[in-house]
Amino acid sequence: MAVYRVCVTTGPYLKAGTLDNISVTLVGTSGESPKQLLDRLGRDFAPGSVQKYKVRCSSDLGELLLLRLHKERYAFFPKDSWYCSCLCVTAPDGTHSHFPCYQWIEGYCTIELRPGTAKTICQDSLPLLLDHRRRELQGRQECYRWKVYAPGFPGMIDVSSFEEMETDKKFALTKMTPRADQGDSSGNRYLPGFPMKIDFPSLMHMEPNIRYSATKTASLLFNAIPASLGMKLRGLLDRKGSWKKLDDIRNIFWCHKTVISEYVTEHWCEDPFFGYQYLNGVNPVMLHCLSILPSKLPITNDMVAPMLGPDTCLQTELERGNIFLADYWILAEAPVHCLNGCLQYVAAPLCLLWLNPQGALVPLAIQLSQTPGPDSPIFLPTDSYWDWLLAKTWVRNSEFLVHENNTHFLCTHLLCEAFAMATLRQLPLCHPIYKLLLPHTRYTLQVNTIARATLLNPEGLVDKVTSVGRQGLLYLISTALAHFTYTDFCLPDSVRARGVLAIPNYHYRDDGLRIWAAIESFVSEIVGYYYPSNASVQQDSELQAWVGEIFARAFLGRESSGFPRQLCTPGELVKFLTAVIFNCSAQHAAVNSGQHDFGAWMPNTPSSMRQPPPQTKGTTTLKSYLDTLPEVNVTCTNLLLFWLVSQEPKDQRPLGTYPDEHFTEEAPRRSIAAFQNRLAQISREIRERNQGLELPYTYLDPPLIENSVSI
Repeated sequence: MAVYRVCVTTGPYLKAGTLDNISVTLVGTSGESPKQLLDRLGRDFAPGSVQKYKVRCSSDLGELLLLRLHKERYAFFPKDSWYCSCLCVTAPDGTHSHFPCYQWIEGYCTIELRPGTAKTICQDSLPLLLDHRRRELQGRQECYRWKVYAPGFPGMIDVSSFEEMETDKKFALTKMTPRADQGDSSGNRYLPGFPMKIDFPSLMHMEPNIRYSATKTASLLFNAIPASLGMKLRGLLDRKGSWKKLDDIRNIFWCHKTVISEYVTEHWCEDPFFGYQYLNGVNPVMLHCLSILPSKLPITNDMVAPMLGPDTCLQTELERGNIFLADYWILAEAPVHCLNGCLQYVAAPLCLLWLNPQGALVPLAIQLSQTPGPDSPIFLPTDSYWDWLLAKTWVRNSEFLVHENNTHFLCTHLLCEAFAMATLRQLPLCHPIYKLLLPHTRYTLQVNTIARATLLNPEGLVDKVTSVGRQGLLYLISTALAHFTYTDFCLPDSVRARGVLAIPNYHYRDDGLRIWAAIESFVSEIVGYYYPSNASVQQDSELQAWVGEIFARAFLGRESSGFPRQLCTPGELVKFLTAVIFNCSAQHAAVNSGQHDFGAWMPNTPSSMRQPPPQTKGTTTLKSYLDTLPEVNVTCTNLLLFWLVSQEPKDQRPLGTYPDEHFTEEAPRRSIAAFQNRLAQISREIRERNQGLELPYTYLDPPLIENSVSI
């Protein structure tokens, strides 16, 4: 008689326990155990419980290969969900086998778990285990199906598949999918009182292992409802027409002010702060260093000489690498939209900036179209106050459109959804890259589904607050993806290609490169442990299917993008994984977390413009400026969205925090600890630096970075 001791841990979350019968079957190289009911006196599987049981076998089972976990009806109780964290089996000889689970198990089903040791397909030879990998991926691919939202978009999850799977007997197999988040399996109710119609017919059917927890859902509602109701009670969400004076905008969020939002309110019209936002605002990826001026921007030295001073000239500054361009070419053919029944307007500016001897980046000239000519004057700091301010405000509106649609939504949300989908569909739970990436997919599929149901749907928020509307968003994202490259995706390559390595006080670049290096070091250790040679990468068919699906679905198979369609060396794998993790975590934090800070003062980030770009100088007044800015209700709806998305709901997992122990070997666990130590050191350095800054840069402080795109 061989006795195996089984320790079962239930997650400590609301409704994580179950009253159903739970049984186990142990499968080893020498046989399998009888199905054993796990039953002790009292309730066995309460939230947070750790229970121990014995499984008796007629003989030793050999090396344990699988653990079958059976969930079945108990008496007349209705079926419920159970969050199983992990199981540990102690063999008769004292050997411990850990079986990570970390998933919700719904209804009555049987799932199969493998020991926690990570293995690529090349390291499996037993037909039983190879068949297990195949069945697991087949089930996942039936559950997580691709859908095309619009031509030129990255692939997305088809949530309708979950409705079908609820009544499909094969759904039990898909329950082998590990949880991409942790929390409870509550339903989804979003944003009552929010100024929009929300249609969530399919969200309730989302697979529970990708759904928001009750904690995160409640936190999201808590952030949204008070601000929304406050505006509603004051009539701001229904008030059309222009703002009467600029100071009235201060009162929108009288109770939600931050140090940075107050700084923006005081300094938004100053040229040095205008330039600062290109470095450390929410869209810090626009600048390119120039050695020659483009022909479409015919600026002469005489135009900018008053700003440059007597000791230099435009040509000299170009040669010194001190002239930079922000080019909004992508907006030149963007569709326009109507708000409150009125046609809105879009510009495609060219903004020239100068790094002055004091180390400040300041605007030198602004042309509000891509085509020079008499109807497209070049605005200068020497123009009248209102002319120059209006030109800068047009640039800030262009910043809003490019940032929200491309830098933020496309390059983090949509691409990270495609990474999550490929990971779920092509890599089994035992795969080391699956274990590495899973924490960085947490809640991404859920938050993007919410975004499509609230922002992108017809008459959604995009149609309610932006000058391009939903059709413009579709155009901008498809156009941007068609031009997006692997160089753009990799921060070290991007800052080098844009020629911005030497700009001082570029905190986004400096903090981002340190975090990139920490991620790269961590990933390099993990990859080095599981992939000792080029052949080990090339022969991993699951890994190649993963990167191939990303190339086809995220980047639409475009060879000119430079993204890999296959991986040939451990170095190539390290770079690609580093870029994926960085963009799912740090990059999203950099472009998302400051939206309320920099946008609460609406003239700094207007979402629409109600008058066409000026074709002559000397015509702008305070009244015409106010009549160009968004109307009151449009402003308030947009600022409410800024507030919501800038507040990461509770149930957070900061970068490098991995409470779900999917890796059970000592080597990757040591690598995780070293990664966490490196991030802690980076945080200390950032906080020390920030103490000496007039305007601290906190968005890439590791404890404030979420592991994944989750809001």
